[in-house]
Amino acid sequence: MSLVYTGVLSHAPGITGRAHMVENTDKRDEFYAALEAQRQDIMNAGAEAIIVIAAEHFANFFMNNMPAYCIGISENYEGPIEDPEWLAIEKTEIPGAPDLGKRITRHVMDSVDVAYSEEWKFDHGIMVPLNFLTPNYDLPVIPVNINCQGPPLTPLHRSWAFGEALRRACDAVPEKIALVGTGGISHWPATPDSGKINEAWDREFLDRLMRNDKESLLSYNDEDTYRDAGQGGFEIRTFITAAAAAGGEGDLKFYTAELPIFAVGCTVASFSLS
Repeated sequence: MSLVYTGVLSHAPGITGRAHMVENTDKRDEFYAALEAQRQDIMNAGAEAIIVIAAEHFANFFMNNMPAYCIGISENYEGPIEDPEWLAIEKTEIPGAPDLGKRITRHVMDSVDVAYSEEWKFDHGIMVPLNFLTPNYDLPVIPVNINCQGPPLTPLHRSWAFGEALRRACDAVPEKIALVGTGGISHWPATPDSGKINEAWDREFLDRLMRNDKESLLSYNDEDTYRDAGQGGFEIRTFITAAAAAGGEGDLKFYTAELPIFAVGCTVASFSLS
């Protein structure tokens, strides 16, 4: 198989931009250590490229053109699109993998219709993970976006099918590929409830995710998710896609709701590959 690593991790601008404001520095450092361990696992797996499945935040796509799924096939990318001082990540150029990205896209198209893009400016949804997983920006990146912003949203069973299609595509190419899904679990970004975290909901979701229980993962509906996990909870699609690509059970490396300044439940996990 050519998929050599699959995992998930949280993203939120505060993870980097508000690191200096954290009161519980021990818990913050534990989170960062888990991210460093994830980086090391990806390196140890021999990954030659990384697919980052993220939720884009109206930086490149808006309601005049909102693809359900999009794969990046550019030679390089620029990020962050946000103020680098606000995000505490300097603007940089990130290498892409255009030939590999095109081959992945062609394979995915055998079963799932996707858009593709040769122009993409990364926002915090991709830049925060890359800041930890490839801090020297020396691992080629294939960005993948799932619309988690503007309804109508892709159904969860289609996210699962997309993950399976990505797995087949990865296993059809010779390059060794790491794949991570990144998003929030419960969070209410850019609202008066920003900083709120529904830990009980998060832990229930993570239990289902670590068991890779397809039936229970796909039983969520957007109305209940919005009520219990906020509009940011729609990003469970990225985690579910990663679980479908892996096929095996997960190992929760880290979770905490004790860093509300980051405005998200902070999660790091990996999956066995079946």
